Amino acid sequence: MKPESEFGLKTKLGRIEINEHVFISIIAILIGVAAGYGAVIFRFAIKGAQYLFYQNTADFLEFQDVVPFYLKILLPGLGGLIVGPMIYYWAREAKGHGVPEVMEAVAVKGGRIRPRVSLVKILASGLSIGCGGSVGREGPMVQIGASVASTVGQILKVTQDRQRTLVGCGAAAGIAATFNAPIAGVLFSVEILLSDFGVATFSPIVLSSVMATTISRHFFGDFPAFIVPHYELVSFWEFFFYGFIGLFTALVSILFIKCLYKAEDIFEALPVHEVFKTALGGMLAGCIIVVFPHVFGVGYGAINQSLMGHMTVEMLFILIFVKIIATSITLGGGMSGGILAPSIFIGAMTGGFFGSIFHQAFPEITASSGAYALVAMGGLVSGTTQAPITAILIIFELTSDYKIILPLMTTCIISALLSTYLQEGSIYTIKLMRRGISLYKGMEQSVLRNIHVRDVMREDVVTIPEDIHLEEIFETFKKHNVSYLPVINSNGELAGIISFRDLRAVLNETSLRRVIKAKDLATKKVVTVSKGENLKRALQKMGQKGVSQLPVVSDENPKKLVGMVHDKDIIAAYNRETLRFEW
Repeated sequence: MKPESEFGLKTKLGRIEINEHVFISIIAILIGVAAGYGAVIFRFAIKGAQYLFYQNTADFLEFQDVVPFYLKILLPGLGGLIVGPMIYYWAREAKGHGVPEVMEAVAVKGGRIRPRVSLVKILASGLSIGCGGSVGREGPMVQIGASVASTVGQILKVTQDRQRTLVGCGAAAGIAATFNAPIAGVLFSVEILLSDFGVATFSPIVLSSVMATTISRHFFGDFPAFIVPHYELVSFWEFFFYGFIGLFTALVSILFIKCLYKAEDIFEALPVHEVFKTALGGMLAGCIIVVFPHVFGVGYGAINQSLMGHMTVEMLFILIFVKIIATSITLGGGMSGGILAPSIFIGAMTGGFFGSIFHQAFPEITASSGAYALVAMGGLVSGTTQAPITAILIIFELTSDYKIILPLMTTCIISALLSTYLQEGSIYTIKLMRRGISLYKGMEQSVLRNIHVRDVMREDVVTIPEDIHLEEIFETFKKHNVSYLPVINSNGELAGIISFRDLRAVLNETSLRRVIKAKDLATKKVVTVSKGENLKRALQKMGQKGVSQLPVVSDENPKKLVGMVHDKDIIAAYNRETLRFEW
């Protein structure tokens, strides 16, 4: 029989656990409210910025005729000129679409995001969209909500595990408030950001998403983000057409991803200061707006036209590629905004184009082009994010029509499968992979990439000059009990390294102990690691060379020895970091 004290301890621990869940749930509700109001402020910030630039808050297609062509070029450039310094000097995390930064914070920073990011993101993205940048408002809202949630967690000093959950709450609330889609918000957070469907994580995220949607509906009403056409599945044969839409949206999504990051590379290589690249990107996007005003801002007006079948086949086809280019230039130049709305735009144009062709060729067995545009919106989102469940639920909640589920599932799953097969990484994770962070290879990879050699290296290194004799080398190994001795030349530079194994061949050569010098025994081609390299790279070099230590050299001078890094120190650093994640 177990002692009474043990049962009492378990009871107390159970109460603590329940209280913790209640506490996190209350915080999740508050985060949902804060993110909901953040979405409202962000929406007004976009309208305010648009009014500041164009003295009109309506959809751009409604008043673009009265805007002089030169202003369509200059005003986006002016917006970029304001946004550039704002991001560069205040919060560089606000550059681009924002979701990868949140994923990085969750994966390798314990959910910590600087408090200022939410304010800078509201201002930068509001100005970027309001001046005409071809980006969306959903990505910024994810980062805004996540930043607010992270700030709350840091103030309350919650554990890192709970901190990541709270960041997920903020992100879900942002999506829910933007799309008026609470279920999609929840799935976006758990499928894309956290990859955690556990009850302890899922429940607070649901609460945040519901509260944010409630706040959003209070201000903007319970209306879908788009004008959704009546949907019906006309015949069984349409599933073949929807399967084809899935294949083609996957290919278009890959094209979008490649163009986006190619544009980033091109702007990165320009010999221009960062604060001016945004202005250049804005002006180039403005040149596109002169000819194709449909791609202005979030582009919801053009999406509605596609859904209602009010566009020509030629225009639908052209806008697929024009939107890809406009968004790539806007984000490549350094403006701030999301890629979810552009993905939906491109999907609507893709589906509208093929839907028009299908309906003209087979009017008896196909629905209107708007139905295909609606389903392709989900297909494109699924292909770019490689998150089919989120894509399905976003479109389903926009329509509230159960009839669309089967075609939508067909298109989204096919798109995600083909996109995953042809492209390693989603539009979000590729940005992290380019930074050396791979979420697919487990937490250990990310942890090792996030710690630098300078953080674990030993600076008190025993070295020997290159002209000392073998006898003195033996004495140095014996005195300091080391496995490796770096050899330094007369200029104070690393000239080689001697391991204890190198001495085995001359152990019994007593007659040569005053003849052989360090430079004769040393390995000249030394494998080194610099202070700025990460531990994963250091561990890879050790494995390739079959050694347990590496000399550490200066970042500026690869011949200047500054320390040694040991494999056991790398393992100890990894263990410490993973314990921080757990506690």
